[in-house]
This record gives sequence, structure tokens and C-alpha cells, in this order.
Amino acid sequence: MIGRLNHVAIAVPDLEAAAATYRDVLGADVKPPQAEPDHGVTVVFIELPNTKIELLTPLGDASPIRAFLDKNPSGGIHHVCYEVDDIIAARDRLKATGARVLGSGEPKIGAHGKPVLFLHPKDFNGTLVELEQA
Repeated sequence: MIGRLNHVAIAVPDLEAAAATYRDVLGADVKPPQAEPDHGVTVVFIELPNTKIELLTPLGDASPIRAFLDKNPSGGIHHVCYEVDDIIAARDRLKATGARVLGSGEPKIGAHGKPVLFLHPKDFNGTLVELEQA
């Protein structure tokens, strides 16, 4: 059901500093920041030959990333994102197995302009999983 790894997301307290580390120290192709108000984050994507790294930081006090950074002030891996061919079929199959879809269960449009869903980390070995329609 899942396809390729789309990205690994890292929550960071300082988006500019984190982007500079990837750009200036690691020599990565760092894209400009983009606000994602529907998700309460600002993101920067780092393009790698085989996948992407997503740096994310809170956008406003109600951001879901705020609690993560309160527990992990230096930041850390927040989630992994896998591609699926049909996000509705994937959601329905997962729910039929007892997996919990976060939020309303309806896909939202993610940072790449495609539908996304998040799956409860307790159902996936402590890892928050994002699914993105390919």
C-alpha cells in the first residue's frame, strides 16, 4: 500500500538557523520557507537525490508543533511521510484494521498541494505517520 518515502520531518525551534545548517554546513538544496496556516506550521524543504527533509516550526501559539517543541526544546524527528496512490482507499483500509486517523479523518491539502492524512503514533511503533497522495 505505501509507496516511496516522501520526506522525514524535523521540528525545529529556529527555522532560519536549521535551514542555514543544511545549506551552509551540509551543502544541501534548501527551498524558501512557506507558511502552512491550515497545519499551523512554517516549513522549509531540503531536496535530496532520493527524498526530502522537511524542517517545520510553529506558526502561531495554537500550532500542533508547539507541544512537541515544549517536550523537545532542541527539536527532533517529528514524522515520516509515505506516498500512497489513493489516499481515501488507504485511509479506509487502515481504519478497517483498527488504525486511527488523526483529526476529522478527511484529507487536508499539504505543503506539496496534495491530500495528506496523519496516523496515530501509538498504532505505528511510536512514529507519527503522514500519508500523501502521490
